[in-house]
Amino acid sequence: MPRYRHRLPQLEGALFITDGGLETTMLFHEGFELPYLSALPLLRDERARAAMRRYFARFADIAAKAGAGLIVDGPTWRASPDWGAKLGYAPAELDAANRASIEFQRAIRDEHEARVSPIVLSGAVGPRGDGYKPGEIMSPAEAERYHAVQIGLFAETEADMVTAYTITNAPEAIGIARAAKAAGIPAVVSFTLETDGRLPTGQALGDAIQEVDAATGEAPAYYMINCAHPSHFADTLAAGGAWLGRLRGLRGNASRKSHAELDESTTLDIGNPAAFGAETAALHRRLGHINVLGGCCGTDHRHIGHVADAVRQAASQAAVSA
Repeated sequence: MPRYRHRLPQLEGALFITDGGLETTMLFHEGFELPYLSALPLLRDERARAAMRRYFARFADIAAKAGAGLIVDGPTWRASPDWGAKLGYAPAELDAANRASIEFQRAIRDEHEARVSPIVLSGAVGPRGDGYKPGEIMSPAEAERYHAVQIGLFAETEADMVTAYTITNAPEAIGIARAAKAAGIPAVVSFTLETDGRLPTGQALGDAIQEVDAATGEAPAYYMINCAHPSHFADTLAAGGAWLGRLRGLRGNASRKSHAELDESTTLDIGNPAAFGAETAALHRRLGHINVLGGCCGTDHRHIGHVADAVRQAASQAAVSA
């Protein structure tokens, strides 16, 4: 039985930590091969599963120290039908792998929930195409049909929610939100942004959020930003707007490079973990309703540890000032 599907605890405003860049950590720090940058095949390898357990344990440590909740995603960002076919999975094998991911995540919750609570299980969903380029944009109806396969499967598991990461365009987000609504599972939509704070399509973030909400009856539980450095979207958030209240999470990249630059990079740019933590915490401090904080490409437990420390220090200083 899903534990929090009908009442997501992060909507109540307390701090929640997420992990960092699972794929980049497994590839560059742990040395595993990730075809098409998909971590899904790691579930087949016990050595890789052990590495992922260690990986998530570090974020549980951070959440425990911060007195925060934890959101645990799995290695399913590239585990939808098209990506599964590229990876060599038959449809039944892909279904089994997605289910196995949620079971893996549930075991992580079982291991750590005595010291970290609540721990929310999220089925990670990715774009049908490239996460950096919108490419050929599906209609909302096409996107709903495509993503309904993976989302419907997650709805049959103990997943509390689904989170669609690195979404480049509003029509795909609309389809994802509709598919989740039809399946009866909460969905979070996380858009990726370019260095100018806009979606890869050129659309403003606020306009994209408003478009999705208008087309779905505000179906997403909330919105996030991921796969962009905090400096890329700080001005966008400072400009504000009514849509800002729908934004609840940030998972930034470690690097300040553009998507085009990262696409051509053969080495991992981890940036400055302390500065990343300070910049993310500053956005949280300015916009207190943004309470789901973590990282994306290039980040690991060091970056998220600095985020949690900076948030805690700011809270302590505010308490002293009061």
